[in-house]
Amino acid sequence: MAVRFPALLAATLLCASAAMAQERGTERAPLRELNEPPAKLQKPQRGDPTKNLDFLFEALKAAPDEASAKSVEDRIWALWFVSRSDTANLLMTRVRGAVEAKDLDLAIKLLDSIVEIKPDFVEAWNRRATIYYMRKDYGRALEDIREVLRREPRHFGALSGLGMLMQEIGDEKRALEVYRRAQAVHPRIQKIPELIKTLQEKVEGRDI
Repeated sequence: MAVRFPALLAATLLCASAAMAQERGTERAPLRELNEPPAKLQKPQRGDPTKNLDFLFEALKAAPDEASAKSVEDRIWALWFVSRSDTANLLMTRVRGAVEAKDLDLAIKLLDSIVEIKPDFVEAWNRRATIYYMRKDYGRALEDIREVLRREPRHFGALSGLGMLMQEIGDEKRALEVYRRAQAVHPRIQKIPELIKTLQEKVEGRDI
């Protein structure tokens, strides 16, 4: 089931989440903890990326242990990070350098250029969503997550990020739904099972 965003949702969430953050005076775990590719990407597989991803997602569901699942996950990230545009690939490399240097303004400008020249490059939208979240620009983060999931509904990183955003604005029921979707795609996804357990107890109550 696709995640739909009403027309005014982004603006409403932006105002609500900013107010709630001020009231709490504390922050949740960074989105990057749930939405980050490996520090060193593998060389992507050759061949049709779509067919390769389909195969890898089936392997991800069938992974017998966490080590196997992590290996498949890394191969998926490697495919997501490469487009069929040399220019976009070069700019994405520069994005990673800008983020490492904590120059988020530059990273966003580079990502703006990428999505303009290669709008089907899913990971560019996802990286920009992550940076917007880091800057507490939740409305734009949600807009970019929507673009990611429209193009790749199986993107467990974007689903994890959406769950974090839903928690941030206090919509724990929707956060639970989204985390469950992420786990259905990636059964051995890290940290999400603990979040599901906590939210399940709060939203649905403890089993009798």
